[in-house]
Amino acid sequence: MKKVFLYLENGTFLEANSFGTEDTVVGEIVFNTSMSGYQEIMSDPSYAGQFVTFTAPEIGNVGVNSQDMESKGAHAKGMIVRKYQKRYSNFRAEGSLDGFLKEHNIMGICDIDTRFLTKMLRSEGAMMMVASTKISDKDELKKILDNSPRIEDVNYIEQVSTKVPYKHTQSTYSYRAFEFDEAPATQANIVTIDFGVKTNILNEIVSAGIGVEVIPNDFNADDLIAKFAFKEIDGVFLSNGPGDPLVLKKEQEQIKKLIAAKVPMFGICLGHQLLSISHGYDTFKLKFGHHGGNHPVKNVKTGFVEITAQNHNYNVPDNIVEVAEVTHSNLFDNTIEGLKYNDSPIFSVQHHPESSPGPKESRYIFNEFLSLIKR
Repeated sequence: MKKVFLYLENGTFLEANSFGTEDTVVGEIVFNTSMSGYQEIMSDPSYAGQFVTFTAPEIGNVGVNSQDMESKGAHAKGMIVRKYQKRYSNFRAEGSLDGFLKEHNIMGICDIDTRFLTKMLRSEGAMMMVASTKISDKDELKKILDNSPRIEDVNYIEQVSTKVPYKHTQSTYSYRAFEFDEAPATQANIVTIDFGVKTNILNEIVSAGIGVEVIPNDFNADDLIAKFAFKEIDGVFLSNGPGDPLVLKKEQEQIKKLIAAKVPMFGICLGHQLLSISHGYDTFKLKFGHHGGNHPVKNVKTGFVEITAQNHNYNVPDNIVEVAEVTHSNLFDNTIEGLKYNDSPIFSVQHHPESSPGPKESRYIFNEFLSLIKR
């Protein structure tokens, strides 16, 4: 392993070992509390531009495989782990994590105190950092970081969104050897706006009995409104994705048209945030964000508590209750986790009901989307 040197914007300077690609990389550092699913996390487009610090101490022990990919590639800047296990052992493994990172040009950092990093981020908040296997001088690394754009200055949606429309037909039943039930017949059809959609979200939508066409982020709302008017589609899904939703001005203008036309919509994560902004309520950045698979969320309607998977740095404001009803609330910090808009056939959630990785307690939300568009 080659030495790697880290410089964080609060002045912290650290030395560690590297695996994966060797380079000089700038990104935002966050932490993730999931105890499994490192491949799904690294292939989630929502992590574009970020270094992910894993709180699980052992990473790499089950290798990687093509089936657990959440997108066609991996867009994170890097991963930071306490102990990297080069020797993997799992009957589903097709290769090593090291090889996976090299294939996707991602830096791996190991043999570092991830507990120290996590506690620092919890206290001071997510921050920018630079890591290099080529430069060891602190002052030179600081200069590179000072002259690099911040994550909120970059439109990562342009990098992760599909360039051409496509049909998604795979369901959660398509690849689980232990599931013998067939996916339900298609009862409605939607268009998914791809801001960095996860594969398992699309699988869950199909499994709910909804046909899916995925289109790029530079969509034309007038085309979708016409398709809805002629009953070619029954609704629109706004996907998850990376970065600051406030920079997506063109997308907001198109979503406003869909809202005015009363097109049924469902949003997850970034889609949830864009719906808030498009209704006139700007998002704000959380101190260190929510990243992990153990966040308790209360379903306000039922009173039940669901353990959820989360991955976001931004949140909708409390005053959005002027136009929407809160359906879900985060029990860690009382932030809004779900909304149903008062005068529109629109609802959204901040957490990830597909939970890949994570618990499955929120999967019912996809069936609620089917019920909405059938009405």
